[in-house]
Amino acid sequence: MSAEARSGVTPRRPPPTAPMSKARYRVMMALVLLGLALLAGRIVDLHVFDRPFLQGQGDARTLRTDTIPAHRGMITDRHGEPLAISTPVVTLWANPQDLPADDIQRLMLARALGQELDTLNERIARYAEREFMYLRRRMTPEAAQSVLDLRIPGVHAREEYKRYYPAGEVAAQLLGVTNIDDTGQEGLELAYQPYLAGVPGKRRVLKDRRGRLVRDLTLLKEAQPGGDLTLALDQRLQYMAYRELKAAVAEHDADGGSVVMMDARSGEVLAMANQPSYNPNNRAGLDPQGLRNRAIVDTFEPGSVVKPLAMSAILESGEFDRDIVIDTSPGWMRIDRFTIKDIRNYGKLSLAGILEKSSNIGMSKLALQLDDPLVPETYRRLGFDQAPGTGFPGEAGGSLPAPVRWSSSQWAALSYGYGLSVSALQLASAFTAIANDGRRLPPSLLKLAEAPAGEAVIEPGVARQVLQMMDQVVQPGTGARRALVSGYGVAGKTGTVRKTDAGGYQENAYRSLFVGIAPVSDPRIVTVVMIDHPRGDSYYGGAVAAPVFSRVVGNALRLLDVPPDAREPET
Repeated sequence: MSAEARSGVTPRRPPPTAPMSKARYRVMMALVLLGLALLAGRIVDLHVFDRPFLQGQGDARTLRTDTIPAHRGMITDRHGEPLAISTPVVTLWANPQDLPADDIQRLMLARALGQELDTLNERIARYAEREFMYLRRRMTPEAAQSVLDLRIPGVHAREEYKRYYPAGEVAAQLLGVTNIDDTGQEGLELAYQPYLAGVPGKRRVLKDRRGRLVRDLTLLKEAQPGGDLTLALDQRLQYMAYRELKAAVAEHDADGGSVVMMDARSGEVLAMANQPSYNPNNRAGLDPQGLRNRAIVDTFEPGSVVKPLAMSAILESGEFDRDIVIDTSPGWMRIDRFTIKDIRNYGKLSLAGILEKSSNIGMSKLALQLDDPLVPETYRRLGFDQAPGTGFPGEAGGSLPAPVRWSSSQWAALSYGYGLSVSALQLASAFTAIANDGRRLPPSLLKLAEAPAGEAVIEPGVARQVLQMMDQVVQPGTGARRALVSGYGVAGKTGTVRKTDAGGYQENAYRSLFVGIAPVSDPRIVTVVMIDHPRGDSYYGGAVAAPVFSRVVGNALRLLDVPPDAREPET
């Protein structure tokens, strides 16, 4: 018997629990069902309605669309020799937020990149709030792989292309350059940028959370390489012209110079050299003066080298015949307020003698007897005062004075090459008319499938007469004798013109020029040589520019297998 029974005390029992009311039960069940319904609805919403968005977000963290670089088109000379090519390189980049903070790994990365640790840390700190920074651009694949082999988190690679110029400084101003993104910035690289530039492709790839490639999935678009460009340039002649020009500029301590060599039958530019130049493969410390293609973008007063062109206008007038004699005594004459002089008193001269002696007096007297402005009109037909049409960026058109402003002195000055401006390329193109029986050929920087017909600008008989006069200019004993080429007949004209600045003509500053055609019997080459401000005792065109012509053209004719026309000048 229990203690409670023995004591006669009845134990207390808990009161029975009141049953849940039906209303409360229904509320609880409704809440449970509502929760289940909301959960099911959310599941349906995520898997049905939000599936594309969520799938895209997931793919964005694993699937990527990568760009496939397209290499730039190659530039070659007329024989297919490469002048500009694109080589594969690797650019390393990083997400600064993923780079390790460990000093040892950063030191290893800095050394592999060829950088100082402090410099790398400063750059990482500067880009700390961003997700992209370049580590080093345009590395060789081998050097880049040595960095990637370190397997440092946050370091990634991107394939690119870098432009390389095998000829270096020899054809730098003509070819131009590309920038670090392989976009044309100067010269033909800029002029033909849309044609040379390739079209990048695209591919779908799978990457891990660190951005490392796991697998190629799909090729979305193939990369299209840029078009190849074939120039009229002959690399052999270009090297030779550049070598001779550079030597002449150094010998005479000149400011610079240009050589333009054109095919007399097609107008194609076989060589175009400039000084000063630069190495497009290493532009550290680049002098901006070296970027300029002086032969196309610079203009100058041509001086006496245009006298044969003016003589063609005088002969075409019908006012004079070839046997006329002009008295140039006493070697000077006064026109308006100006005095025109020859180097000395040449007395009576024939038309050929006027060109040989380069008489300003003779040319002025002939030009002043013309009623019509035939000399400047002939200059315009020959391409002066208009762009050559090569498409080269910044090509100069030169200038001629407006007809309403011509005075007698200006009229005379035009006949001996003052009062107008031209480029070296314009001069070469103009003299193709003398070499082609009066047909001027437009200059072409690109190789042509066939020679153009040209434009008839001078009467054929007159062009032949002027060519013969120019032949007499380049003979032993003349001022142009240094332009003679062994085994070949040369027709040419020297020029020495004073330089100008904002204050007028400079004292003791000249340009030395020579324009020549060879061989005379069957013209193949038209060449212009211009040396800018030669210093020292020699500055005349016959002493400075003519020897360059002789060496350049002599080598060119032999390289082109042009048969000699049986002339052995005695120099």
